[in-house]
Amino acid sequence: MPGMLPVINKYCIEQALKSGIGLKAEINKYSVFDRKNYFYADLPQGYQISQYKYPIVGKGTVSIDLKNGTSKDIRIVRLHLEQDAGKSLHDQNPLKTYVDLNRSGVALMEIVSEPDLRSTEEVGLYISKIRSILMYLDTCDGNMQEGSLRADVNISIRKPGEEYGTRCEIKNLNSIKFIKQAINYEAKRQIDLVENGGTIEQNTLLFNPQTGKTKPMRSKEEAHDYRYFPDPDLLPLEITDDEINFIKKQIPELPDERKKRYISNYGLSSYDASILTADRTISDYFDAVINSNKQLKGSAKIISNWISTELFSLLNKDNLVISNSPVSSENLGQLVKLVITNVISGKIAKEVLVEMYSSQKSAIDIVEQKGLKQMTDTSEIEKIIQSVLDENKEMVSQYKSGKTKLLGFFVGQVMKKTKGKANPKLLNDLLIKMIN
Repeated sequence: MPGMLPVINKYCIEQALKSGIGLKAEINKYSVFDRKNYFYADLPQGYQISQYKYPIVGKGTVSIDLKNGTSKDIRIVRLHLEQDAGKSLHDQNPLKTYVDLNRSGVALMEIVSEPDLRSTEEVGLYISKIRSILMYLDTCDGNMQEGSLRADVNISIRKPGEEYGTRCEIKNLNSIKFIKQAINYEAKRQIDLVENGGTIEQNTLLFNPQTGKTKPMRSKEEAHDYRYFPDPDLLPLEITDDEINFIKKQIPELPDERKKRYISNYGLSSYDASILTADRTISDYFDAVINSNKQLKGSAKIISNWISTELFSLLNKDNLVISNSPVSSENLGQLVKLVITNVISGKIAKEVLVEMYSSQKSAIDIVEQKGLKQMTDTSEIEKIIQSVLDENKEMVSQYKSGKTKLLGFFVGQVMKKTKGKANPKLLNDLLIKMIN
């Protein structure tokens, strides 16, 4: 309500504490809310309630996995709470800028990192990891398109061994793709400017996704320009050990811990474990599949492949996320069990999955209705092999004379006659035995 004094939101404090613990950061038992004073159209009250000298969360660390197999720690400076400003709309009218004040005054968390990021690859990995951690903690839904997670990117250039150059800040980037494009453009702009004898001016910039270019929004202020002072309407915040311990008990298993568990308990590779743990919904789905049947405990790699390859392929075509998958974790577990117990072949299983996806029927129902169970009767398979060999005597002679690649031809012919139902391993063993 207009005219009301601000009140500290207990839920927001708890979310900030959870996020700080998830970022392996120091929790400050004493923090202060300050007024950050500046004049801009998106801030109608003329100041923003924020935290300056005494933030609620201090130094922390986020580890990212690089493509070369190594990891890198990115230092967190702080996490503080503040009010959101309005949203400037620059694409509604070529001559005007509008301001959407719907989010103005809403509480947000700002995570500030040290200048440890050296490439767009590292930035993308860092943003993805922050997003993953916050989604595991349920302190952010991670929806960048809707503005739930945004990035302000500070860019400066320097030659090796020199001090950091003058930085420019690009505001409110809402996708990893745009973040990378903005960094590449701005870094090139600064390099070209310096190489041509110019100097970098400290500015706050906007990135235009249509043009792929940055443009000045306003001159970049220093801390003293904001005239920070403690908000007279809000008392300092004091947090007790009991309150911190209460929050710690609510912290779920986070991505790094799950990744270690998948590697140590299931023997998954670091790559596979990273794919599964990047998103909590994917990781939860994997856990649900592997826990759906005792026989699946030793098949983590197979399950991982079915999720990350076959199921993702179907979901991506329909632009769906795994939490909305038509194939439940229990049904996928059932399908994998049919494969590992040799009831159906891997090839047939892929066809079954497609039908499961479109009809939402169980794997067992589809296999039973269509008679897709593998042939495992040795004598029956031997008869079919013999008929194939009798029909292709010349090729049998060629095989025996050294053209061993023809074995694949015979396998294909038998599979054709059995409509793909012959057990591949049994077929291979019997064929080699009979042809020789």
